[in-house]
Amino acid sequence: MGEANPKHCTAFQGSRRIASGEPVQVAMAVKEVIDRGEGEPVLIFDHITSELIEVDFRGAMNDVLQRVKGPVVESEQLEGPVDKDKSVPRGPGRPRLGVVSREVGLLPRHWDWLNSQPGGASVALRKLVEEARRIYSDRDKIRQSQEAAYRFMSAMAGNLPGFEEATRALFAGDPGRFDSLVAPWPIDIRNHAQTLSYVALHNRESVNSAQ
Repeated sequence: MGEANPKHCTAFQGSRRIASGEPVQVAMAVKEVIDRGEGEPVLIFDHITSELIEVDFRGAMNDVLQRVKGPVVESEQLEGPVDKDKSVPRGPGRPRLGVVSREVGLLPRHWDWLNSQPGGASVALRKLVEEARRIYSDRDKIRQSQEAAYRFMSAMAGNLPGFEEATRALFAGDPGRFDSLVAPWPIDIRNHAQTLSYVALHNRESVNSAQ
């Protein structure tokens, strides 16, 4: 399932939802469906982003589950090597705190301002990012909800009647029109699309009033 395994996912066979839950549970349900030889294709979606999740279903159930779980990694490998010699100076980036060093391109005047702030450029950048996350948190949630709903709808409802109009209602934040347009869709597709789009369609007024 890749390195960043989702905590929750949902599987559809055709227009029917066949499983929803942790990846191992969903993989078991999908494997049983595939082994029965049912013809319709199965798609598995990350429950938060609606990204498609690829699973290798070849072999026995245990083989599939082992691939889904991934290799067992020792805690020392996850946390990185422990500095046994405390006298050895640590490099930049403070990895024990989870800080990651990456290149940032800014104009000279930006660097001048950052370097003049208490704690220097790194501290100032972290403060700016945290403040932006706080200010734009609701707006980001709406955007993420829109993107997840659109991604799922494109995969599962692109050929259904009213798809384009429902997409416009989604991005316009019109819950009444959206619900009326998706109402004729197969029930599992409709319900999942409504779940994914809920934040985008019902939180917009609170965000607009706060701006």
